[in-house]
Amino acid sequence: MAGPGCGPAATGEGGGPVEVTWWGHATCTVEDSGVRLLTDPLFARRLAHLRRRRGALPPPEAARAEVVLVSHLHADHLHPPSLARLAPGTLLVVPAGAPEAVPALRRLARQGLRLAELAAGEELSVEGVTVRAVPARHDGRRLPYGPHRSPALGYVVEGEARTYFAGDTGLFDEMAEAVGPVDVALLPVGGWGPYLGHGHLDAHRAAEALAALSPAAAVPVHYGTYWPIGLDAVRPHEFHAPGDDFVRHAARLAPKVTVHLLGHGERVRPEVAR
Repeated sequence: MAGPGCGPAATGEGGGPVEVTWWGHATCTVEDSGVRLLTDPLFARRLAHLRRRRGALPPPEAARAEVVLVSHLHADHLHPPSLARLAPGTLLVVPAGAPEAVPALRRLARQGLRLAELAAGEELSVEGVTVRAVPARHDGRRLPYGPHRSPALGYVVEGEARTYFAGDTGLFDEMAEAVGPVDVALLPVGGWGPYLGHGHLDAHRAAEALAALSPAAAVPVHYGTYWPIGLDAVRPHEFHAPGDDFVRHAARLAPKVTVHLLGHGERVRPEVAR
């Protein structure tokens, strides 16, 4: 899907060296240099008080990846039943301290997943692709009142292109410096409820972040998928509109960036200049 100022309709053909597929919420597949990376996999119809209101559940192929990146410990980003669908041997990258805070991660490791913990500024390489952890401004505790054991992260994936997955984050002054130069930005533009708390980006703040980061292309994520049961009529604009609002704000604040507005399950190869 393309709105005003967006790039071409999503396809897997042509375009640049990295392919991005949006499965819904914060779940994306990033393919670069022959390596498949999956972000914050959530493959559930329901999660506690949330239900999937738009987009079919991702197909089994969505769980196929060499590397899975988990940004923080909230249950809609670190979802053990979804992680259990990964093939044994998959590398699961989590924020430092996550296995102590979420015992299910240790069980998954015993079942064959390979765990790697990163703190902001640390990196690892997989088959020529580098994953670097960058800071996020978000309360990523597993429970709302639990201890701060594992700070929330974003990740920069660098192969033939540099792709920034922000996870959940608020806007902060040092964002562009901490993230560094990137070609593609996967930015959260909404949430799963009628109100966004501290440490989130709405469509306007996401466009401000885009202007600071100045990538060649962007894909809005983290909106229009899950919504609390019984709240369909409460501020429905916050569910349906963030993607279109982001396109509009980005056209004004970051006019040189091509925004690809994807539907669930759609993919794109953004043009990047390297």
